Amino acid sequence: MRVGVVLPAAGAGTRLGPGAPKALRELAGEPLLVHAVRRLRECPSVGPIVVAAPVAHVTTVTTLLELYDVTVVAGGAQRPDSVAAGLAVLPADVDLVLVHDAARALVPVSVVESVIAALRAGARAVVPVVAVADTVKRVDAAGTVVATVPRADLRVAQTPQGFAREVLESAHAPRGVPPLGHSNDGHTDDAGMAEAAGVTVETVPGAAEAFKVTTAFDLAVAEAVLARGGARG
Repeated sequence: MRVGVVLPAAGAGTRLGPGAPKALRELAGEPLLVHAVRRLRECPSVGPIVVAAPVAHVTTVTTLLELYDVTVVAGGAQRPDSVAAGLAVLPADVDLVLVHDAARALVPVSVVESVIAALRAGARAVVPVVAVADTVKRVDAAGTVVATVPRADLRVAQTPQGFAREVLESAHAPRGVPPLGHSNDGHTDDAGMAEAAGVTVETVPGAAEAFKVTTAFDLAVAEAVLARGGARG
């Protein structure tokens, strides 16, 4: 079963402060997107990669990634739009699709391969996860704690998230025509969309290095990880 990757990278990254779109912010002298694609290219099971770039930066991204054999398309206004745009140009012989955040530029190869192995073993949707270390509080609109949430069965979802192609295509069907009977709205990741459509989502262990660069602090942490050699295995 051939594995393709869709990399939505059109987000502005406003929480990083003023500057280029998030995927083009530099980490150790190179854009986050380059780090993410290079890491994926180190995975022996990964085939075609499609990057959904910011509309105004398609040419720039194409040039940046010319060494990595990727297809670059214009992304959409929202993440689901970018994923759908990438899906639309994946080769027809791709059976399994990973969706990966460019902001998780340091994901270990072993995590990517674990997701793929679970799909090849028969899973329809797979998410790498890590346990929640902090105590979690539920609060009301006024900020008052209303409950302490037991954390033993809580997990933080990472990427790449993997899917049988037809599952992802169904989840990203045009709004108003959801073939599995559910809306695409309100979900923050692709696994949530698949889950809402009734698909069983399985998990594999994630990794601390697969954290998402969202703020300037995260970028500094990523710099530190790279300075000590990163996590490639």
